[in-house]
Amino acid sequence: MDKYVILPDVTCDLSQEIRNTFDITDYIPGHIHFSDGRDFATTLDWSLISREDFYTALSDKKLEISTAPASPEEYYATFKRYVEQGYAVLSMSISSKISSTYNVAASAAARVQAEYPDGKIYCFDSYKMSGAFGLLVIGAAKLKQEGKSFDETVAWLEENKHKVHQMGPIDDLIFVARRGRITMGKAIMGSFAGVKPMGDCTREGYVSVLAKVKGISKALDVTCRYVDRMARDVQNQCVLIAHSNRAEYAEKLRALLAENTAAKQIFVTDVFSGCGTNIGPGMVGVYFLGDEISEDLASEKAAMTALLNG
Repeated sequence: MDKYVILPDVTCDLSQEIRNTFDITDYIPGHIHFSDGRDFATTLDWSLISREDFYTALSDKKLEISTAPASPEEYYATFKRYVEQGYAVLSMSISSKISSTYNVAASAAARVQAEYPDGKIYCFDSYKMSGAFGLLVIGAAKLKQEGKSFDETVAWLEENKHKVHQMGPIDDLIFVARRGRITMGKAIMGSFAGVKPMGDCTREGYVSVLAKVKGISKALDVTCRYVDRMARDVQNQCVLIAHSNRAEYAEKLRALLAENTAAKQIFVTDVFSGCGTNIGPGMVGVYFLGDEISEDLASEKAAMTALLNG
């Protein structure tokens, strides 16, 4: 069996429980900076800052928070360490359309391979972020557990990277407005009306709104029905739920999916600080494999329209 390590970056948003389940033994952390002078590593836990403190800080309009990927030197040191130990390295990164992480990883890989010509490093651009990216990491790790080779795992990733879908609501429209995605007026009116925007992934890894529904109960019901309509071979799938400080909603969604779909496994994880800085509080989403994402989400929009129209 090939000796290789799967090395995702921190934006995969996979909890320790999930990483333990699938033998994901390492990942690349990033960096986060607060305008009050605090700096942390972005990690896949809340050991450096609590979930509550982090999402409270995001809601403070006086505080600016920014993130950055690991540096070229950090990537280089990690890749070099594994190559020197005889491992092939499967580096997995957040969408290159969203972050510079993939380019940083590719540059570091080139340096290591120049020094170790027999070293094997593959840098995979997931074209996804957060739970959508995490689902691809789980898929790769499952193949490794099953004894699949490095090349077989890479081939599966390349074949399936545009088949990951997302659905779920976000309920903190004020944060969305502060990030410039909607006007503050629309955010305030939408919040009063209980409007929940719901979206799927584009091919580049962004989220595009497909519908707006009123009330969290309806939003979770629509989410479950969208999965049932759009997932393929769900009885053999691991389905992932990620939330940004909405643990109660995530557990309700888990129960709905368990009752109304044939998903083989359902995991719940946090959106940690690396992605949470841009996603903001109030999101709960489910990630699953379906047909390849259509151009401009035409098929996904049609499916949502049909679903809402009964």
